[in-house]
Amino acid sequence: MTNTDNQALKWTRKHLIGLEDLSKDEILHILRTAKGMQAISNRSIRKAPALRGRVAVLLFFEPSTRTRTSFQLAAERLSADTMEFTEKMSATRKGETLIDTAKNIEAMGVDIMIVRHAAPGSSQLIANNVDCCVVNAGDGQHEHPTQALLDIFTMQEQFGEDLTGIKVAFIGDISHSRVARSDIFGLIKLGAEVHLIGPRTLLPGGLKNYHPNVHLHHHLDEILPELDVINLLRIQLERQGALNFPSIREYNKLYGIDERRMKLAKPDVMIMHPGPMNREVEIASSVADGAHSVILKQVTNGLAVRMAVLSLVMSAEDSTIASQM
Repeated sequence: MTNTDNQALKWTRKHLIGLEDLSKDEILHILRTAKGMQAISNRSIRKAPALRGRVAVLLFFEPSTRTRTSFQLAAERLSADTMEFTEKMSATRKGETLIDTAKNIEAMGVDIMIVRHAAPGSSQLIANNVDCCVVNAGDGQHEHPTQALLDIFTMQEQFGEDLTGIKVAFIGDISHSRVARSDIFGLIKLGAEVHLIGPRTLLPGGLKNYHPNVHLHHHLDEILPELDVINLLRIQLERQGALNFPSIREYNKLYGIDERRMKLAKPDVMIMHPGPMNREVEIASSVADGAHSVILKQVTNGLAVRMAVLSLVMSAEDSTIASQM
């Protein structure tokens, strides 16, 4: 598609809940919009008026550093007013339902809710019960759409917009990773080949037959020389409750990416991590900080991607309002 095609696609979704329901063209439209947003961060005055007069609330019921800060800065770069809301501030601790919390916040004149919650489906539940825009910033083990979008955006910078045939691996705790799920949904629509690598206890068996371009592996070194992108995932002990393998030391030996394994990989392999990292567990510090790492680039690109998402969902909301007048 050309830039003209990108402009011709009219964005109609006032919510972004996940990538599973998005078409290839919709994903590309977000990413092309994000490319345009990059220029704002490079200007002397890093502001655009797209969301002037709008209010975005960060409704975070789980801890976050990168996602929360990135969304807040993205909204402010687009001239929106922002309000932070954390679980400690929430009346849900007193028994208030999530829906009532969302409705009360919306009643204050909020235009966009950016939601992170431990329960899968929480963002969709809120979207079903409010009139404002809702963006999913991570719902349990379900999806984390903007993380996947920024991952794909970062891959495109090295491999080009067309990711057909690119071999992308996710190593580690796939079972509990909303990032991996969203990435899988997005990458297979763009033609990439996805390889999921880890111990059997951390690879969901249901993914084996999910799509012909999704492959499961338990032995990293066998597939490592073929990979173009390696996306490392931390072990999410807070969701497991207990180790699903004998020890951290053994996990590092079998699946950790260090200098020895980098010698087995392609010379131009891309190393990614959604954060937070557990250094010397899934990734050695020398690799995380090395020449193949694009981890900080992912963070930078996340700002442009989230600016694009906020701008697009609000444009769909404005179109809906205009059609009702």
